[in-house]
Amino acid sequence: MELSKTYDPKEIESNWYQYWLNKGFFSSKPDGREPFTIVIPPPNVTGVLHMGHMLNNTIQDVLIRKARMQGKNACWVPGTDHASIATEAKVVQMLRERGIKKSDLTREEFLSYAWEWKEKYGGIILEQLKKLGASCDWDRTRFTMEESLSEAVLDVFIDLHEKGMIYRGKRMVNWDPLGKTALSDEEVLHKEVNSKLYFVKYRIVAPPQPSPTGRELVSDFITVATTRPETILADMAICVHPDDERYKHLHGKKALVPFINREIPIITDDYIDIEFGTGCLKVTPAHDINDYELGIKHGLEVIDILNEDGTVNEHGERYNGMDRFAVRKQIAIDLEAIGQIEKIEDYKNQVGTSERTGAVIEPRLSLQWFVDMKKFIAKNPQVLDAVMSDEIKFHPAKFKNTYKHWIDNIKDWCISRQLWWGQQIPAWYAPDGSYVVAKTKEEAFDKFKIQNSKFKIEDIKQDEDVVDTWFSSWLWPISVFDGFKDKNNADIKYYYPTQDLVTAPEIMFFWVARMIMAGYEWTGEKPFSNVYYTGIVRDKLGRKMSKSLGNSPDPLDLIDKYSADGVRLGMLLTSPAGNDLPFDEKLCEQGRNFCNKIWNALRLIKGWEEDISLIREENIPAINWMEQRINETVVEINHSFSEYKLSEALMSIYKLIWDDFCAWYLEMVKPDYQQPIDKYTLSRTIGFFEQLMQLAHPFMPFITEEVWHQLKPRSEKDCIIVSNWVKAEPVKKEILEQGQSVIEAITKIREIRNQNNIKPKEPLKLFIQSPSSDRYTLFKPLMARLAALETIDFVNEEIANTKTFVIKADRFFVETGQVVDAAAEKEKLTKELEYTLGFINSVKVKLSNERFVQNAKADVLEKERQKLADGEAKLKLLEESLATLNG
Repeated sequence: MELSKTYDPKEIESNWYQYWLNKGFFSSKPDGREPFTIVIPPPNVTGVLHMGHMLNNTIQDVLIRKARMQGKNACWVPGTDHASIATEAKVVQMLRERGIKKSDLTREEFLSYAWEWKEKYGGIILEQLKKLGASCDWDRTRFTMEESLSEAVLDVFIDLHEKGMIYRGKRMVNWDPLGKTALSDEEVLHKEVNSKLYFVKYRIVAPPQPSPTGRELVSDFITVATTRPETILADMAICVHPDDERYKHLHGKKALVPFINREIPIITDDYIDIEFGTGCLKVTPAHDINDYELGIKHGLEVIDILNEDGTVNEHGERYNGMDRFAVRKQIAIDLEAIGQIEKIEDYKNQVGTSERTGAVIEPRLSLQWFVDMKKFIAKNPQVLDAVMSDEIKFHPAKFKNTYKHWIDNIKDWCISRQLWWGQQIPAWYAPDGSYVVAKTKEEAFDKFKIQNSKFKIEDIKQDEDVVDTWFSSWLWPISVFDGFKDKNNADIKYYYPTQDLVTAPEIMFFWVARMIMAGYEWTGEKPFSNVYYTGIVRDKLGRKMSKSLGNSPDPLDLIDKYSADGVRLGMLLTSPAGNDLPFDEKLCEQGRNFCNKIWNALRLIKGWEEDISLIREENIPAINWMEQRINETVVEINHSFSEYKLSEALMSIYKLIWDDFCAWYLEMVKPDYQQPIDKYTLSRTIGFFEQLMQLAHPFMPFITEEVWHQLKPRSEKDCIIVSNWVKAEPVKKEILEQGQSVIEAITKIREIRNQNNIKPKEPLKLFIQSPSSDRYTLFKPLMARLAALETIDFVNEEIANTKTFVIKADRFFVETGQVVDAAAEKEKLTKELEYTLGFINSVKVKLSNERFVQNAKADVLEKERQKLADGEAKLKLLEESLATLNG
């Protein structure tokens, strides 16, 4: 069948993906092979594919496809996260559109709607990943709220509670007024915003004096600077630094809260920053974590003036029922009206927002469930040691320090959420407020009986809250293999620990650290060996891609326009681990063009007619050179993969195919127009093309599979996806250097033609002065054909009136039939000499750097030393040539 002139990926991609599925190539079951396991960072069931997903999952697919080709039992486990906050918001929105309020439903009724929503929309993102080519074992798809995974969450909660590592307490938490739930510290995003700094005057109360009222007002004030005047009615003290001379006369005195005239003490504490604002701090223990700590230290009362939705409650008196931000504006107006606003300044500050809803966070004193993280780490020191010792390797390693800082400063994890969608906390309460932790109501009742409780089973009620979504996903590498349900099942014993985790650094603490904690606590082993941190996908202006900015393309539209292979290549060409990806749609266009280049190479080879009687020995040097270029590149690629430098591996493949194979090798061996090709050349060329497609397959799975099958007839299961990874053979450097010198010489000769307006086919004479002329002997026919040379002769001396150039230790003289301009030739050689001197100096600087020499690998050092030797040899030849021209 004749191939189309241009590569049409749409039908090819969908056909091959279905073919792989039908043949079970993605499926994995325990066997005698070495396992290679990746668990997907489960996307939210609310999610649709975005650029971050594209990057993350392409990298995972590259790793899993290479492992599969290496003969490992590759298992990529897909799944989704139930995403309590985001999903509940979606369900509430769906109900609102149907005219139903959540408050009118029972928990069971609401959950039935939530499951309805999940079944309809929850699998969208996984289906989209298939368009990308993700070779997940779809039969293993898991969901964090399916029965066995939910049971694992409850078992873990009970286990930690029994070990004293989960407790219930009233503490200051991050409160999301929109989601109406507590959040952990890691779920709060801090953003710089333009605010106002309000300078509020508080009246000073004089020491008690005999008077009819029992107190005497002094006519002076103390001024406090605050960004949150809406919390003034919850103030319980004003604090100044004990050494601040401005306020020493006020130590021990009291001030009045505006409008309500509640007396509050003026206290001292060295926590205060004398330089900020006026050096005075209004202390509101119910609405700021630092104020709360000050309140405990100084025995202050706590008054909470906010409702769970961010409106002001009855303690806010005149502002009762108003939204907190409306109060901020109104109280400033009211304070000004009574003369208690000194001034208002513009101010930039950091504001915490909910990672899920975007609402501004309120610190709130609340009764919640917590994991005692310090106790957890103390019991499992491997959580830190494993990362710092590289038992678990971070790529790039720079994130180890970030990780250590978090572990060293770890805070308790608030795990309760005031939601219905999620695993309900297995705590049960009696009417007297006592509680027990148990999986079922019956088990809870039995525990109450042990405590001699007189309550009936129908009197006890389960905690209304659910656990944090991350409390299920931290168990993911274990729970996806049912490692809690059956600790000795075949899957957990075979696939765990997993090999690689690919994730974003912003969830290092949400997820990565906690999975490491869970791994050591419940299996005694690390959950994975390597963590590859992706960067953020940014636009050309450096902005993070987001829907709100409108700067994020739809990934499916990109795939439709440029093909999945094109988009994958475009993203990975500029995506080093841990560094942000400066995305430009032109990268995808480059990927599509590369697909077309491969397709055109296929069409060229498929168009050759084979003559089995033909022998073309002049092709042997080119074949030998291409073989060594592949060998050399396989070594480079394997090294890049070992260091998780996937962009470098891809660039090596890209250059090998585009430059070496398409631009040079095919030109070297292709027969003349309408002439046949010999059997040996065709066979070796097809073999090279197969190897190139195998190397490219993890990055570009679809076109490589198509080319694999177009090159020659195959059996049903003889697919590139399960073919063997190209073996790294010893590299014969001499052959490589010979070929490279020939290519450089041909390139130089073509440049001379262009510079001197010599027609491409006009024959030229070439003379080579080389200490080892035999390195060019075998290549003479090829050089003559590609450079249109009439003759190639070896000489021991310089040839006058020729165009000259130098390659390593060899001189080349091209007789053009034109009079050579000695002055121009001298200028050219002088510029080349200056460049060579600069090059030599740069290499010497690198080799004189002790840090570089100590840390560089042996092969890298050898390359640098060889560069220096080549540069010095070239310098010598250039100096000799200039000396000759100078007479």
